[in-house]
Amino acid sequence: MKIIEREIGYKIKEFIDLGKAIVIMGPRQVGKTTLLNNIFSQRNDVLWLNGDDGDVQSNFDNENIQTFKNYLNNKKVLIVDEAQRIENIGLKLKILQDNLGNEYQIIATGSSSFDLSNKINEPMTGRKWELKMFPVTFKEMVKHTDLLTEKRMLNNRLLYGYYPDVINNPGKEKLILREIANDNLYKDIFKWENIKKPTALIKLLVALAHQVGSQVNISELSQLLSLDRKTVERYLTFLEQAFIIFRLGTYSQNLRNELKMSEKYYFYDVGIRNSLLGNFENINIRSDIGELFENFVIAELIKTNEDLSFLFPGYFWRTKDGQEVDYVEDKNGKIVAYEFKWNPKAKGKIPKLFLETYNPKIAKILNRDNFYEVLI
Repeated sequence: MKIIEREIGYKIKEFIDLGKAIVIMGPRQVGKTTLLNNIFSQRNDVLWLNGDDGDVQSNFDNENIQTFKNYLNNKKVLIVDEAQRIENIGLKLKILQDNLGNEYQIIATGSSSFDLSNKINEPMTGRKWELKMFPVTFKEMVKHTDLLTEKRMLNNRLLYGYYPDVINNPGKEKLILREIANDNLYKDIFKWENIKKPTALIKLLVALAHQVGSQVNISELSQLLSLDRKTVERYLTFLEQAFIIFRLGTYSQNLRNELKMSEKYYFYDVGIRNSLLGNFENINIRSDIGELFENFVIAELIKTNEDLSFLFPGYFWRTKDGQEVDYVEDKNGKIVAYEFKWNPKAKGKIPKLFLETYNPKIAKILNRDNFYEVLI
């Protein structure tokens, strides 16, 4: 089977031997371990440690630099997979980097940023390159097959998404998605954050799946789930940090009647969204095809965004009287605006008020016939 080439692989190769640790974060089963195996498959100077293994955790608990030097022996690369499993991993990686970074390349992977990143950023300041890895992108699949094939597969991708196992196992998509959803939720969020009401968290996800493309009202979610507002906000943060959902904030700079404090939530992978809803109905008869298509394209834009360090990697624009733009990016003052319509014959336009106010570099209606133009 031909390996799907991931663009993040080129970035990893660029950062090797530049004197800093490399930290790769992303949801489970997006192929982090497979990618590193491919990059280092021709080298015999790599030491792999898995944070899930008890003896590895024990070695880090009793960390001794000389012990690690003995383990490395004639190796030049140390890979710590599932690093979030190791207690105080940020501080321990800092010690390794400070003492071994000049001689060895240290690489760590983690499946949830709220556990790995929050404990790693401060200790590792100035000592790491941080990269995020997501499910496969439309652009990567076009390179893997070709544009015509991937356009023909659009209906399938809208149902099942882009997780590598889903792509590589046609006919087993629903089972795999169910396993991935459980893996992400139960192994990460429930365990590390000691969630006392896991059922409420799943209900929150299902509610968000129903509200894709709509403004989310925290107070309404709080009432629906019988949780206080702070708990709902905390759960939303966990879901973002576990790379399950992301949010768009409102784009607002000039106009008095623009919405300024509203948010929408989307799923990084539409297959996970459909699995949560238990809805894999044919695209041609779905009542939510507009929202599904919007989520799909926006997720692709976010996954290929070069800089995900901001609170909001993308925005939506809306006024109090209902004028709206589905997706807005501000790239160093150059505005890009997209409106989404699944049906090419459906009428759609970017509001004149937005065009006159912000003078976007690109303002375009995207539908199933032309969406690919902005993704490749």
